[in-house]
Amino acid sequence: MADTESKPPEEECVVSSEAAQDESADMEEIDASPEAGPSGDTPAAVAEAKQGAIASQLMQNPGLLAALQGQLGSMLGASSGYIESLPKVVKRRIKALKKLQFEMLKMESKFYEEVHVLECKYAEKYAPLFERRRDIVTASIEPTDSDCEWPSDEEEEEGGGGEDGELAVSSDELKNKAKITEITEGEQGEKEGEKDKEAENVKGVPGFWLTIFKNVDMLADMVQEHDEPILNHLQDVKVKFSQSDPMGFTLEFFFEPNEYFSSTVLTKHYIMRSEPSESEPFSFEGPEIIKCKGCSIDWKKGKNVTVKQIKKKQKHKGRGTTRMVTKTVQNDSFFNFFSPPEAPENEEEEADEDTETLLATDFEIGHFIRERVVPRAVLYFTGEALEDDDEFEEEGEEENEEDGDEDDEEHDPDFNPQQEPTPQECKQQ
Repeated sequence: MADTESKPPEEECVVSSEAAQDESADMEEIDASPEAGPSGDTPAAVAEAKQGAIASQLMQNPGLLAALQGQLGSMLGASSGYIESLPKVVKRRIKALKKLQFEMLKMESKFYEEVHVLECKYAEKYAPLFERRRDIVTASIEPTDSDCEWPSDEEEEEGGGGEDGELAVSSDELKNKAKITEITEGEQGEKEGEKDKEAENVKGVPGFWLTIFKNVDMLADMVQEHDEPILNHLQDVKVKFSQSDPMGFTLEFFFEPNEYFSSTVLTKHYIMRSEPSESEPFSFEGPEIIKCKGCSIDWKKGKNVTVKQIKKKQKHKGRGTTRMVTKTVQNDSFFNFFSPPEAPENEEEEADEDTETLLATDFEIGHFIRERVVPRAVLYFTGEALEDDDEFEEEGEEENEEDGDEDDEEHDPDFNPQQEPTPQECKQQ
């Protein structure tokens, strides 16, 4: 009796275990029953009928279902005890392997540092091409005929070639003749002249960067309606790399003179770490952003879109009278991007959950602008890069679904190879 009273948890385990065994016996009876499906059914239909019967039986016994779910929940993430059960001499060898792993990570860190040096070197070579892109977008220069020698979908649709091309040309000629009979040559000339004048008034590529930001989902969520007139003044976005002390990069947003702020360049600086963390060295997977710093914006009076004024009623406690109070609060805006939350100075310190979420999102946006948007700006403007991104994500999802079962075994720290059947055992089965 003393043993029974001192170990109530074991009694609960015994009860739930017995219930599970009873349920298992019931399931075996269902599996063994030849009447699980009508004669002539396929094996798949019989199996489906058995599964339906088991599910129905479980649903009729909520207590047993809850006990099974509780046991499965307690097993999730639990150690199988394989590593702990290894002899001391094997554990000693595992320590040696971990030390080797750490040496590999340090070498990998040096590899990424050299890649960053190479990236800085080629950034200088890209610079003239990016400057020419800016000049074309802002109408500082007009591209030459040789600059414009690039096939487009519209030209391919209009071109045709062969008999189809000839038919298209003849059809266009017929349409032109029909138009001539309807309107005079003078009226047609006036219309063409108006179109030419309108085309001459269009400078560069209007709304280039605003269109890009609205095309990219993670940036489109940031851009509000009141941001759009300001972003129409954005002329260029550049990435400036810092090679060391510390490693990082700066995003530079260049604006033409405008009515909203006097700043001509807004910056966002990102600091990166390329070596394993001291507290969690084996979590290292390459350079990562650890901090970021924005800049102040010299807003002109009444033009700051990052804040808004709201009116609230305020009641006097003693007199009971009320008055209207105007308060300034933060407003949703793309330009809040330049006022990020501060990350903890010490790595051991942890930021609150909201700050961590905001920083993680900010780091992702900064990395995406650097890696994708700036180098492939015209393709995000036309939408072609968006199609490539969608295809890449779909392929990745399919691969993850196929490799899911294998990954579970590979990433299980307590996976016991001795419990797996050998190839010979599989053949015998």
